[in-house]
Order: sequence, then C-alpha cells, then structure tokens
Amino acid sequence: MNIIQIISFFSFTALVALITWWKIRNNDIQSRNGYFLAGRSLKAPVIAASLMLTNLSTEQLVGLGGQAYHSGMSVMAWEVVSAIPLIFLALIFLPRYLQRGIVTIPEFIEERYDKTTRIIVDCCFLIATGICFLPVVLYSGALALNSLFHVSDILGLSSGASLRVVVVLLGLAGSAYAIFGGLRAIAVADVANGIGLVIGGLLVPFFGLMAMGHGSFSAGLGQLATVHPERLNSIGGQTDPVPIGAALTGLVLVNTFYWCTNQGIVQRTLASKSLAEGQKGALLTAVLKMLDPIILVLPGVIAYHLYAGLPKADMAYPTLVNQVLPAPLVGFFGAVLFGAIISVFNGFLNSASTLFSLGIYQRLINQQASSHLLVKVGRRFAVILALVSIAVAPLIANAPQGLYSWMKQLNGIYNVPLVTIVIMGFFFPRIPALAAKVALLLGIFSYITINYLVKWDIHFLYVLFFTFLLNVCLMLLIGKIAPRATPFAFRDAFAVDMAPWRQVKLASVGVLAAMIGVYAYLARFGGYHSTWLYRICIAVVVVVVLKLSLSRGKKVREIPS
Repeated sequence: MNIIQIISFFSFTALVALITWWKIRNNDIQSRNGYFLAGRSLKAPVIAASLMLTNLSTEQLVGLGGQAYHSGMSVMAWEVVSAIPLIFLALIFLPRYLQRGIVTIPEFIEERYDKTTRIIVDCCFLIATGICFLPVVLYSGALALNSLFHVSDILGLSSGASLRVVVVLLGLAGSAYAIFGGLRAIAVADVANGIGLVIGGLLVPFFGLMAMGHGSFSAGLGQLATVHPERLNSIGGQTDPVPIGAALTGLVLVNTFYWCTNQGIVQRTLASKSLAEGQKGALLTAVLKMLDPIILVLPGVIAYHLYAGLPKADMAYPTLVNQVLPAPLVGFFGAVLFGAIISVFNGFLNSASTLFSLGIYQRLINQQASSHLLVKVGRRFAVILALVSIAVAPLIANAPQGLYSWMKQLNGIYNVPLVTIVIMGFFFPRIPALAAKVALLLGIFSYITINYLVKWDIHFLYVLFFTFLLNVCLMLLIGKIAPRATPFAFRDAFAVDMAPWRQVKLASVGVLAAMIGVYAYLARFGGYHSTWLYRICIAVVVVVVLKLSLSRGKKVREIPS
C-alpha cells in the first residue's frame, strides 16, 4: 500500500463514519422501535440504498465473479430475476406486513400460526445467519481486501493467517455499527457506502475493458463481443450454474425468500415511513438490480479473457481489481469494499439480534421484559453471534464449487419451506399451525435427503421447486382434513400510513419489462433471435417512464404554494 492508497482508504471510511454519527446523534436508539426499526422513519431512497448495499457485497462480487469466470453471464439470473420477488414484495408481502405493524417475520408467523412455529423459524434464521451467511460475508471480504492490499506481504504472514486477521477486523468493525447504532445507523451508512460502491463497481469493468483493449475502451468492448461471445449469453444451459428452467422455477422461490421473508432484508422495508414509501423503495431497488450484471457478473467474464487459468475461480474478481485499477483508486475502492462488507455484516447482525431479543428471549425467557432490556439483550446477543461468525469464517476456504453456490445450497435447507408457509398463510386462512410445522420439517428433511444424502444428479434449484410443490399440496391436504376453527384475518395495527403508491402497478410493469429486456439483449450472443423482444421491452419501459414523469409533474403542480 502506498501513501495515496492509505489516505484514500481511511478518508472515505472516516467520512462515512462521520456522516453516520452526525445523522443519528439525536435519534432514539434505546427503545424497541428506535433501535430495531429506526423509528419507522425510512423513505424510499434510503430503503433502496440500504437494500442494495445489504445485498451487494463481497460475497456477491467475489462469488458471482467467480461463477461468471467459470460459466459466463448466465449467472446474472441470481440478480436480475430478483425483480420478480421485489414486485411481489411491493404488491403482496409489504402491504400485509405493514398492516400488522410487525417488527420481525417470525412475529407474523406466530400471529398466523402459533408460538412453536415461530420459535422453529427463529432458530432456523439464527443458525443460518451465524453459521452460513455471516461467515461467508467475512471470508469473501477478507479474500478481496487481502488480495487488493497485499496484507500477507505487509504483515509477513501466510495467506491463511492474514485472512484470519482481516476477518477479525471486519467482524469487529461491522459489529460496532450494529451494536451501538441500531438500524438507523446502518441505513445511513448504507446510503454513503452505496454511492461509493456503485461508482467503484462500475470503474472495475471500465478499466477491465480498457486493459482488454490495450488502452482503448471501444477495442475492449469489441473483443468482448467477438472473442468468446458465447460468454455473454444470458440463457443458462443444463450444465451452467443456473439453467434457464431453474431460474424460472426454484430461483424465483429462493429470491422470494430472500427479498420477501428474509429478516435481514425485509427489516428495511418494515421500517418504512409509509406503505407508499416502502413500495417505492422496493421497486427502486428492482431498477437498481438491472445494473448488477455490469457490476457483479461482467468483471468475471473480463477476468476470463485476461487471466485464463486461475487456480480458483473465486480469485477472478480480486485479481481483476488488483491488476486493472490505477493505484490512486485502489484505496478508494478498498474503502468502498470495506463499507459494503460491514454494511451486510452489521445489517444481518442487527436482524439476528432483533429475532433473538423479540423472539426467543421475550417469548421464552422473559415475557415482561422492558423495551430498554430488549435492546440490551439484543446487543449482547449480537456480540456472541459476531464472535461465532468470526470463528467460522476461515473454514469457508474449504467450500466446494465456490463459496457462492455453497452458500445458496446451504440456505436452501430452510428458505423454501419458510416462504411456503408465509405464502400459504396469506392466501389460505383456514390452514392450521400443524400444517406449517409439518411443511417446515418435511421441507428441510426432503431437501437434505435429495440434495446431500441420495445425491441425485439434479440441480438444487429444481429440488427446491419440487419441495415447494410438495409442501403446498401437503398444507392444503392438512387444511382440508383439520382446518382452523376460525379463519385468520388481517387486522390493521395502525403502525404507518397504509395508503398505497398510486403508480405501483404501472411501475411494476416497467420493472418486469426491463428485466425481460436485459435477458433478451444478451440472449443474442447465445444465438437466440431476441432482438424483437428487446425492442418491445424498451418501448414499454419508455412509455412507463413517461407516464410516471407526467404523473409526478402533475402531483407537483397540485401542491399549493
């Protein structure tokens, strides 16, 4: 690290910390709603920035970059298909969550089913967060920063030892935001880091294409489109990490779990100032997801052209960043990565402490706990979970098939059964708590059996779709045989303004057209005649944008001076 890199790294990191402190210095972070839900005060831009940065971190950059290095652009399905669940969030899930005024998803599950079902779900979330997700975030972050700043050389340590050192530093920094600042501090830091990450994320493929073109960006684009053009194909085949059939079945379910029922993500929208703001935030996030193929996936394809033969695919993104970024930008990008890592870490750590404090502690240990005590317990649990994650993170180095696939496969153990019981709870008010318990246990058991014990040669996303259909049929059968005595009904808790955004359906059409358009444009490189579909999608998006602009202009004119 030279002096410019050091100055730019610490300057940006300190700036984010200062902005965060200034914004939250007078906020309530001692009460239940203040600490866990930012006082239900978040607006659409903050929600979208926080959702994006919680999702967009080094496990995405390193993991998806590695998959793209190995298989090409078709792995962008993990990101682009997220538009569908985000539409579901805006139209279906969020109105029901905010109507009930819940703080956690398991809180809704207890209302809909019973206390035991909630505790099972709480435990699944906490185990998955502490053992799988947070360690992956720390490991992937340490891998990227170690490669970027040559920490091994600076400290004179082996690669494994330096990774452990960086993991500890990241874990401690991320914990500080979550433990001392609550959700408001996380959301504010996310906005600042998110701006930096988008800028830095776009610079990586820009300089990568410059390197491919020997100093010419246009020449690099030409080489990308003519040398191995099949690498740009968006349609995954049966041997790719995400076949197109799996993307439209099991992947939609996985992403629905992630964006609509995963506490670490949904907690941002539960903190919305109103339903309209939450819906705008969800759909704005879906629009931003259209940038992910450029930021997350394209660098892996560029690395394939420049550095074929890397010993591990997960080294593709760190190698590209280390080789193509000019020295003055390395420190800035390192600070952006650092911010993204701790953002994801502290966001999910805060969500886990919320689940433990308001779920397991309040429901099983101390039902009379005060708001202040719940916050105190949540902070202590966050410390414990952070230490567990720091201890587990170095073990991820031994993960087979790359860390991203490994993380997604492990999460599949519980995510589809959970999203199944939430969806069925929405639309079938007579289904009893017994059906939810059986679906959870059978879904977990069947997935483990098929994917890990029997080891059938079938993609795990198809397995997830199969378990979903099995669970739906089972829950309907139990609901028919032993229905609830009284149907479940949603009642308004009057927590926020429930007036929906008037343009939410129109905006959803535009988001869906944009998603299909991205796919259609890149499918041409796979030999598909999809230009006509791409043009139709562009026309739909333009019409939607114009209508939204006219509607906004009319609303502004109607506001009295």
